[in-house]
Amino acid sequence: MGKEIKTIGVLTSGGDAPGMNAAIRAVVREALHNKCKVIGIQRGYKGLLNEEFHEMKSVDVAGIIHQGGTVLGTARCPEFREEEVQEKAAEICNKHSIDGIIVIGGDGSYRGAQALSRHGINTIGLPGTIDLDIACTEYTIGFDTAVNTAMEAIDKVKDTSSSHERCSIIEVMGRNAGYIALWCGIANGAENILIPERYDYDEQKIVDDIIANRRLGKKHHLIINAEGIGHSTSMARRIEAATGVETRATILGYMQRGGSPTCKDRYYASIMGAYAVDILTQGKTNRVVCYQNGQFMDMDIEEALSMTKAINEYEYQISENIC
Repeated sequence: MGKEIKTIGVLTSGGDAPGMNAAIRAVVREALHNKCKVIGIQRGYKGLLNEEFHEMKSVDVAGIIHQGGTVLGTARCPEFREEEVQEKAAEICNKHSIDGIIVIGGDGSYRGAQALSRHGINTIGLPGTIDLDIACTEYTIGFDTAVNTAMEAIDKVKDTSSSHERCSIIEVMGRNAGYIALWCGIANGAENILIPERYDYDEQKIVDDIIANRRLGKKHHLIINAEGIGHSTSMARRIEAATGVETRATILGYMQRGGSPTCKDRYYASIMGAYAVDILTQGKTNRVVCYQNGQFMDMDIEEALSMTKAINEYEYQISENIC
């Protein structure tokens, strides 16, 4: 068991995700309920190193649950990988009497939390990423909103592309993980789904699919392409040249990170934020909050970071069967 927690810091790190504000709100109000002081840390680990702190009261998080992004701001901080920088961060926490920190972010953010824990600062991680690529949890804050935003945008592009009998390549986010692409591919009825975990770069197969579908009378062809595959514009030019079918690329980009979070993201993020405070005040440290088998739970950061996550083989096979 760790030391008594009287002051809790909270920060968001890495890419922003819808629902982060719901988590921040829950952290602040659950901490105040437990008679703890709350320090908001601006701009992630960079703000921690620059001592960008402010005390947060209940009124400070009023009216933010429906907002996208993060009211605390976020920034990349590659220098936090260095031991001396981590030591400095722990010294700053001690200087400001911060007993524990709740970190909302992805795997990289977890590694920073792990480092703080090694230097004596109680830390809890929350899974905040639209990519759904944290292996220890079935849910990550922001994925539900991002995938619904992408789905709705793809529906709109598909409407106009169908009218013009085009082939559409729509690029969604996911540098190393294809979950957004896979979910949208199934939900939007795509003919081809290209994800980093499975794509073999056989463009001729896509060309053959388009030609075969045209012969069957299909007037529109939809390809969902993950950011990790990329090059959608040049791919569109090559496919149009090979098939004679007008082909357009649309890159959805950062719009997937923004917008008002869905009910699921607000609800789950709120429960996770409160849960993080509760286990922190119980004296736990070096833990991450997870959602598994319908339950909110926590596990050791070391264990969480050692886990790997793969695309569900059955779900991927289904996506190919019903395309």
